[in-house]
Amino acid sequence: MAGDKPEGGEVPLLYSEGNVAARVALEREVRGWSTTELAERVTRAGVKMNQTAVWRIENGTPRRRINLDEALAFARVFELPLEELMSPPLEGLDIASRRLVQEAVEAFYEARDARDRLHHAVVVIADHIKAHPDSSRAIHEQCLRLMGDERDARTLTSDIEDGGHY
Repeated sequence: MAGDKPEGGEVPLLYSEGNVAARVALEREVRGWSTTELAERVTRAGVKMNQTAVWRIENGTPRRRINLDEALAFARVFELPLEELMSPPLEGLDIASRRLVQEAVEAFYEARDARDRLHHAVVVIADHIKAHPDSSRAIHEQCLRLMGDERDARTLTSDIEDGGHY
């Protein structure tokens, strides 16, 4: 059927080594990493790799092949599912936009982890106060002393009194 194939007559593969190579280059650039830094990260992830190998994967003619262990290490380093690493890069986002999205995603996960940590700490303090009711006032005063802002300290102590942050 006309239009099913690109001009060269080849049907593009949804998942291919070419996609992985393009994604490796893109993901590395989005993070602002050099080829040397990426090679070091892949090595720390358990697959020995040097800067030349990364360059040949991204730019070589012919392109350097990627084995399964390397693909898994790239996925781990970029914190992407392997299927996503193998998919063609999305069109329509330049490097600056991708960096902004990457920063937002990282901030989202950091904030979620911080909320979870705060919730856990608040629950532990609330349980401590239940077991030692006479410590309640001193704990509230310590919150104020450490935070320095009365409104923030009131918010935290209110969360403690409620038994959780969520």
